[in-house]
Amino acid sequence: ILTTMANRDRNKKILLELVKQPDNSTCADCGAPEPDWASYSLGIFICLNCSGTHRNLSGVSKVKSIRLDFWDDELVEFMKASGNAVARARYERAVPLFYYRPLQSDCAVLREQWIRAKYERREFTGDEVTRQETYGSGSYEGVLWKKGKDNGQFLKRKFILCESDFTLKYYTKEESKGPKAIIYIKDLNATFQPDKIGHAHGLQLTYLQDEHTRNIFVYHNDAQEIVNWFNAIRASRFSYLKMAFPTTSSSELLPWVTRSFLKEGYMEKTGPMQREPFKKRWFILDCHNRKLLYFKGPLDALELGAVFLGTEQHGYGVQQTQPRGARGNKWKHGIAVETPDRQFLFMCENERDQREW
Repeated sequence: ILTTMANRDRNKKILLELVKQPDNSTCADCGAPEPDWASYSLGIFICLNCSGTHRNLSGVSKVKSIRLDFWDDELVEFMKASGNAVARARYERAVPLFYYRPLQSDCAVLREQWIRAKYERREFTGDEVTRQETYGSGSYEGVLWKKGKDNGQFLKRKFILCESDFTLKYYTKEESKGPKAIIYIKDLNATFQPDKIGHAHGLQLTYLQDEHTRNIFVYHNDAQEIVNWFNAIRASRFSYLKMAFPTTSSSELLPWVTRSFLKEGYMEKTGPMQREPFKKRWFILDCHNRKLLYFKGPLDALELGAVFLGTEQHGYGVQQTQPRGARGNKWKHGIAVETPDRQFLFMCENERDQREW
């Protein structure tokens, strides 16, 4: 018994030293710091969240806690010979540049499908290139559930992504002769919004139409399919950006392929004279385009307005404020945004929101 306990303590100490090595000190799949778990069949160190997905990869990944579980000598030797860098060289050898690598903060469907694509479907080992062609070829089509404009119900719609003319089109059954809308890849952004849409696979497509921002909200019941759509859009966007900016490096273009918004949420706003009643609006801060967009609600298709946020040198600024005219207003925490043309006044529900905005 004493020998077993000594071995257990020794092996735990070895694992805790291994996980401090630079390559092992973050989760092999999402980059979370200080991973506490390991897949002893794949030889990688992972975080608690990713370990949940690994448990569902039957026959592919077997997980243990590096602190709480018993590790025998043979498994510890395997972990010493393996590690995150070795696994990355094997399972991420052929990840396309456009493919989105999820972070700890990303939604569950992105992280789960990244793990399944790597270890279960082995899409990036270089052996199964055909599997990448489905979303990396520049053309993709299928049926997605799209939120309707009038009653808010989600209805099945056919979508076609075409790289030859850099468009995304969608069709209704009645209008099968021609598309209901043509969206240009040039102005398209895709971002996962499961909480807002109310579906674990909810995707928001944002684009410009007549200089105004429009949203489409879609989902697919199959997790792999919605992530394929996301990466197909990224593949087309990447191709478009390379064509539009031929002298710009890929690493500089990648942040522009798709982007998450810096902040979203409700604030109240008043009109230009600041005497009108405050109205509750849903705001989106798009830092890439330097725009603060506002909508009637979080699932509205068309923006009500936008505030361009320039630099201080050009007369733009922002400060916390307590406006006098807001005495009767239930939200008391104000933000004043100065532009060369006018001052915009917004009210936040609490101090934390005010500070974040």
